[in-house]
Amino acid sequence: MAAKSFDLIVIGAGPGGYVAAIRGAQLGLKVAVVEREHLGGICLNWGCIPTKALLRSSEVFHLMERAKDFGLKAENIGYDLDAVVKRSRGVAGQLSGGIGHLLKKNKVTVVMGQATIPAKGKVSVKTDKGSEELTAKNIIVATGARARELPGLEADGDLVWTYKHALDPVRMPKKLLVIGSGAIGIEFASFYNTLGADTTVVEVMDRVLPVEDAEISAFAKKSFTKQGMKIMEKAMVKQLDRGKGKVTAHIEVGGKIQKQEFDTVISAVGIVGNVEGLGLEALGVKVDRTHVVTDEFCRTGIEGLYAIGDIAGAPWLAHKASHEGVMVADLIAGKHAHPVKPESIAGCTYCHPQVASVGYTEAKAKELGYDIKVGRFPFIGNGKAIALGEAEGMVKTIFDAKTGELLGAHMVGAEVTEMIQGYVVGRQLETTEEDLMNTVFPHPTLSEMMHESVLDAYDRVIHM
Repeated sequence: MAAKSFDLIVIGAGPGGYVAAIRGAQLGLKVAVVEREHLGGICLNWGCIPTKALLRSSEVFHLMERAKDFGLKAENIGYDLDAVVKRSRGVAGQLSGGIGHLLKKNKVTVVMGQATIPAKGKVSVKTDKGSEELTAKNIIVATGARARELPGLEADGDLVWTYKHALDPVRMPKKLLVIGSGAIGIEFASFYNTLGADTTVVEVMDRVLPVEDAEISAFAKKSFTKQGMKIMEKAMVKQLDRGKGKVTAHIEVGGKIQKQEFDTVISAVGIVGNVEGLGLEALGVKVDRTHVVTDEFCRTGIEGLYAIGDIAGAPWLAHKASHEGVMVADLIAGKHAHPVKPESIAGCTYCHPQVASVGYTEAKAKELGYDIKVGRFPFIGNGKAIALGEAEGMVKTIFDAKTGELLGAHMVGAEVTEMIQGYVVGRQLETTEEDLMNTVFPHPTLSEMMHESVLDAYDRVIHM
């Protein structure tokens, strides 16, 4: 059978791949996308979206428990975990189906199967019906990543879970151990803790949410502890002894081993790129610790071959992958492409309280040699936060004292994942402190805290 010819073939239909395919089609390219499992990738099916649906259910449950605080009555409050999970899976299914519609609307050819790249410009796809041979001058690899599993801590789906098992649990944990306090770990810890699990979080670094600003991490830890979580920092799970209905964890802290029993363990110790079986190294592509090495335009060094999203390295975020997809499609079509600036990509964690940030932390800014000005504003000083019953949190901003450039912004509290985009736009537009101070923020909104934090950096804060 003759190979089918395209201008662009995208391998992987996650938030990087499907966006690249659609953008390429918009620019007049003949595009095919190859996907081995689900349109929308991990993000829509087993990551970003279903976890947010679960967390929304736990948030509502938490508010129901606080009904009295709002002058309301709610008795015999409970939840149906199966129904909570069913809603989450339904949301994921709805959005995955929507991706199929968008690809069809944009006349993108979808091939379901496992792809390999036997030679430059060629893609072979193993499908249920046999195999298909495709050719294209340009190929984008967007195969994403999967959960990292450490020796001895491998998931079994019963006692030890990955994020996939945690999204579709076989039971409600009673005593839960979460290994890792990055975004994935702390979100699941927050969800199950809110629903009543006795939750312990073990983090090998010296603080939870270790990529965040130290002050924000400390604030979040205090809140998690207040909610009943047990946080173990500078600690490492060395061994898991699996028994009938229980796991004994050997946890090293301060050079000594503690043994604790749990009925469920969630391992959230990072990710590894899906680089195997594609034929990348045979083509001469450089792979470093399961991630493809690229330049700022996602070029692999092999003509016509690009890598985007999680497989191309940090930050491992869906919105970064999508932007890279658009950028590469623009580049292929001869348009002006805008490379990703990692320090201007926002990170959001949807635990309770939420955490969001963009740019440099205070420590990083100092390490880079900046003379800085730092502003802070607490949620307790904001009328809308108090009215919402969400008075715990803070907004922190960091500026270059010489130029007024916004170097970083860091938040913890209700809905900060929705607010951070204001600072992201500010960094993109190279906004200075004067621009932000002269901007009128609407009242009453949580966003006023963004303004006040800027004012505080220059000793002009009003409501504190």
